[in-house]
Amino acid sequence: MTIRNPADRNRALRLAVALAGLSLALGACTLTGGDVATVGSVAPNDYRLRHPIAIQEANHSIDIFVGNSRGGLSASQRSDVVGLAQIWLREGTGAINADVPAGTPNARAAADTFREVRATLMAAGIPARGIIVRNYHPDDPRQLATIRLNYAKITAVAGPCGLWPDDLGPSVNNPGYLENKPYYNFGCAYQRNMAAMADNPSDLVQPRSEAPPYTARRVNAYEKYKKGTTTTTTYPEADKAKLSDTGK
Repeated sequence: MTIRNPADRNRALRLAVALAGLSLALGACTLTGGDVATVGSVAPNDYRLRHPIAIQEANHSIDIFVGNSRGGLSASQRSDVVGLAQIWLREGTGAINADVPAGTPNARAAADTFREVRATLMAAGIPARGIIVRNYHPDDPRQLATIRLNYAKITAVAGPCGLWPDDLGPSVNNPGYLENKPYYNFGCAYQRNMAAMADNPSDLVQPRSEAPPYTARRVNAYEKYKKGTTTTTTYPEADKAKLSDTGK
């Protein structure tokens, strides 16, 4: 295409320069690298991201104190062993490790006590292959050696808490103060308590499967629905739950 008019030639040149500048500006907004930058990846403002709840494997243990001259379990110790066995059947992910002291003044009494511990665990439903016995020598001979029962389980943890990398007030060490950002330790105790209260850590990751509906109750509600009556549950003694009858 030939442009003979100088004015048209200048106008076309300016248009070409403008289009070139626009293409360069748009090209600068294109992400060519393979890494994607995440806003707040260093210190997220959301406390759930800054102090996430992690699912890990941890140990659950109890200590059984044994005297020098008496073997066997007391009533409270037997209750502790039975409780440990019941919890292991529900949440244990490995064998029960029994650390029995050896070479100590109460070693003989501890051996007698452990025989009762093993019998109690097996009576509660733990197989013999699920109990691993290990002898140990205490580091401090002045301390009473105990029988230690421990096993691995899945648990939820969060933290550690109490970290204060920045100042709370206006300071050169707290650049986010003017931006009204939460301080680093904010929400850590809440996350840690939530993790400790979870009976089944998998509930924090995925929901449980639905239980089958109660057929009798469903049929009763459906029959009321077909008759056109209300399906609301009525309790004959509902009025007795009121705090006061003043004003009637």
